[in-house]
Amino acid sequence: MARRSLLGGLAGLAGLAACARVPTPAGGVTVPPTQPGTPTPRSLPYGTDPAQFGVLHLPPGGEKVPVVVVVHGGYWRAAYGLELGTPLAVDLTNRGIAAWNLEYRRVGAGGGWPATFADVAAGVDQLPGAVQKAANGRLDLDRVVFLGHSAGGQLVGWAASRERLDAGAPGADPQVRPVGTVSQAGVLDLVAGAAANLGGGAVVDLLGGPPATVADRYALASPTALVPASAPVVCVHGDADTVVPLDQSQRYVAAATAARGDARLRVLPGADHFAVIDPSLPAWAAVRDEVEGLL
Repeated sequence: MARRSLLGGLAGLAGLAACARVPTPAGGVTVPPTQPGTPTPRSLPYGTDPAQFGVLHLPPGGEKVPVVVVVHGGYWRAAYGLELGTPLAVDLTNRGIAAWNLEYRRVGAGGGWPATFADVAAGVDQLPGAVQKAANGRLDLDRVVFLGHSAGGQLVGWAASRERLDAGAPGADPQVRPVGTVSQAGVLDLVAGAAANLGGGAVVDLLGGPPATVADRYALASPTALVPASAPVVCVHGDADTVVPLDQSQRYVAAATAARGDARLRVLPGADHFAVIDPSLPAWAAVRDEVEGLL
């Protein structure tokens, strides 16, 4: 199954996974085999809504391990769920890294502004509490990396700058601070994304209006408006991406570096939008290298 047709066919699977709180393998993207002794992934709620949960993947053994927060894409829409992140989470555990694969309320199922943002913040902030307890204290919370694809790239780019939010804003007062963030073809400039009608109006649907009418929301939600992040941000983007244009990552890096932030762009020649979430392809290996470099 082609990756583009894969995403089109995930609508039913995503809803079932969210309701059952069980990750579904991502269709035509093969989930890598796990190492012997790998614990069974564990689903943990962080709220009462069926979409407010994450799946903890741990590598074998009992030693302390770094952790990657995986946030899936799908233009923030309810048709797509955390099964998109499952192959990445499994591949990371095979490299000795824990993964917290995060689900959240999406547009069409209780998500949008501010619920989606509040969910990502709450899910991340569960790491020192319930998630660490479920991991038997194995998570090294001094080595946390945020990793997100497409809309998930926007969400992790936003999460990376939560310290810049004023008290009372959705996501303010973070309990977890990453050592770095990797955006995979992220929608990082929401104003430009709205103007370009990315995802057929997905940005406007997420924030409940265009920049002209809800400018305050764009200022609080767009990663490009919240630079610099407090830790390095790496934007990985294929130059053959026709879903989220390369200029989204270029805009973020330009804004962050102008603000004296630590941000850089890694362009993958010939890679399309979905290559970066397929563990069988070199594009994912490049992403993983960036994650491991931050850890």
